Amino acid sequence: MDTARIQVKAGNGGNGCISFRREKYVPRGGPDGGDGGNGGSIILVATLGMSTLIDLHHNPRQVAENGGHGSGKQRDGANGADRLIKLPVGTIIKDRNTDELLADLTEPEQKVIVASGGLGGKGNSRFKSSTFQVPRVAEKGEPGQEREISLEIKLIADVGLVGYPNAGKSTLLASSSAATPKIASYPFTTLIPNLGVVRIDREQNFVLADIPGLIEGAHKGAGLGHQFLRHIERTKMLIHVIDLSATDGRDPIKDYEQLNLELGHYNEMLTDLSQIIALNKVDIPEAEANIERVQSYFGKRKVFPISAITGQGVNALMQQAYRSLQYIEAEARKEKETTITFEPELPSEPRARFVLKKTEDAYIITGEEPKRAVVMTDMENEQALMLLFRKLKKMGVINALTRAGVKDGDTIIIDDFEFSFNSKVIR
Repeated sequence: MDTARIQVKAGNGGNGCISFRREKYVPRGGPDGGDGGNGGSIILVATLGMSTLIDLHHNPRQVAENGGHGSGKQRDGANGADRLIKLPVGTIIKDRNTDELLADLTEPEQKVIVASGGLGGKGNSRFKSSTFQVPRVAEKGEPGQEREISLEIKLIADVGLVGYPNAGKSTLLASSSAATPKIASYPFTTLIPNLGVVRIDREQNFVLADIPGLIEGAHKGAGLGHQFLRHIERTKMLIHVIDLSATDGRDPIKDYEQLNLELGHYNEMLTDLSQIIALNKVDIPEAEANIERVQSYFGKRKVFPISAITGQGVNALMQQAYRSLQYIEAEARKEKETTITFEPELPSEPRARFVLKKTEDAYIITGEEPKRAVVMTDMENEQALMLLFRKLKKMGVINALTRAGVKDGDTIIIDDFEFSFNSKVIR
């Protein structure tokens, strides 16, 4: 369960209240309607100790709490509670509709808001002025954001073990760390990636991932290719485990070449990862017939003949992996610390607050600000409509319509709201 699709809905903002002070001996109490509370947001948080998304498969819709409505005596509504969703460290979050990367949770307790709660509407006490002393108008709460997102776990490991099924990767992981993967003498014993910590010395260790066996066509999804290949993308280097005994009739050299082709087809960057070659199962007599030929194939490149089951050569292999990893990390730090001089950027043009499109039948206005103004307006309230038009005028919408040639009676569309233009209302 390392992928999931869920729908998230942030809480709506509470409505503002229309209320007037009513007390004995105070015949004309002023407006005292409180504001609505803000809706809760959907927050994803990376959590240690989690390894699957199975809980979200059973609960694919996650909803945050709505904000409370305002009330009289200037009492504001309570803010809605945020909905915190715990995810394994290493989870990638994308928008399902746009495929936009929203976040990559690589650190414990890292958080990201994927749907923001709606703002609470203002109560009528907020609209009182010297010329508007009896406001019978309040804002509606803003709807909370809603979206569909996809979640995908990619293991965060320093070194990945790759190789064909039954090459001995799980046995190597078990013999070099405290991990206890399932081990048996048939292909595809491992159906989920396993992690183990390899301890070279007291303060020298690294995380090793056993990536389940890949086969020809894995980059196209053959076997369980897509589920497994993505876990290699985060590793800094690979240990390529080759079955030297070829007891199942396979050729060690062809296996090595084919698996590297699969890695490159899936993601060309994987072919750039440093690889250490481990020639496994040297304890089996059949391996003797292949060892000279395979070592000759790799030439001057250093290979490590090992027996994962007896432990022969495993310590030397892991020490070399640690040294290579230290070198890779040192080079990455150097690259990061390199000073780069940037040319000063020219100031960008101010972002448009809205877009006006003229058609044969209507003037269509899109943009977050005018949309928010519309959805928070009570369309049945005449005073609220007047305030809406004033907001639109302040945004520049009315001036843009005038320049575009709008006339009284023309249709204006903002979001799902449609109305006729009336120049008298906005004066």
